Amino acid sequence: MDANLPIITILGPTATGKTAIATHLAAKIDAEIISADSRQVYRRMDIGTGKDLSDYQVGDKSIPYHLIDIVEPGTKYNLYEYQQDFLKAYNNICSRSKRTILCGGSGLYIESVIGHYKMTSVPVNEELRAELENYSEAQLEQRLKSVKKLHNNADFDTRKRTIRAIEIAEYQNRNAATIPDFPKIDHIIIGIAMEREAVCQSIHNRLKQRLRDGMIDEVQALLDSGIAPDDLIYYGLEYKFVTQYLMKEFSYNYMVEHLNIAIRQFAKRQMTWFRHMERNGFKINWIDGMLPLDEKIELALEIIGR
Repeated sequence: MDANLPIITILGPTATGKTAIATHLAAKIDAEIISADSRQVYRRMDIGTGKDLSDYQVGDKSIPYHLIDIVEPGTKYNLYEYQQDFLKAYNNICSRSKRTILCGGSGLYIESVIGHYKMTSVPVNEELRAELENYSEAQLEQRLKSVKKLHNNADFDTRKRTIRAIEIAEYQNRNAATIPDFPKIDHIIIGIAMEREAVCQSIHNRLKQRLRDGMIDEVQALLDSGIAPDDLIYYGLEYKFVTQYLMKEFSYNYMVEHLNIAIRQFAKRQMTWFRHMERNGFKINWIDGMLPLDEKIELALEIIGR
């Protein structure tokens, strides 16, 4: 396979059916899938992250996937590690004469590889962390804004995450000249678009299904295995709210209601990120996520063939 063939990126907000589109497209063009999801890298975090591994079986074809279930929960997988793991998977796929589909909703992960971000491993700076511990939330936010261009508010989800974001940004700013370039990869981007009301309904339905499928038991099992509650809360959304519910911080109904709201807000932030990518020159070919699956695949094939 010519490594210069463009990588096909399938992106869109959560609950818009990206995985099914990616797998059925992969079956048509003999491709393998690299996940661009910041939480599906974790083992045993299946229901809450929506791995939907059954989608990777299309008829009699098992679609190979990469960067799912590669690290243990409780660790803090980062963007630099994702870039390195992506390159290994991408080169491996190309070496076997297959095409690559990058699929996910983590805009930062997607943009870091098709936008060839310069990244490096960032060590812990204990002196800086000690200094930042004395900062208020507002001061931390202002410090981060002074050293990093922000696309959304994801870095402010927790105080620990904000401090780490400052640590990374300041290290990269100081060492920019020594950070190696990430290779440029030609790409075609297909976005899955749905009206906001439809996305909200899909999120609501999916959350109810995940609860029926045992999402609370999944989080309890992670806690029982020795993973600290704060580590699960760090992952946000389902793992944050269910952990807090299990720690008896609020009721079941409160958990469901506010988790539903948080996921809708997350989907909105995803779309904000993708629109920002477009303003920065990334061409996203949007297709209607409400169309039947076979029609979406035909449109995707048409876009790839242009």
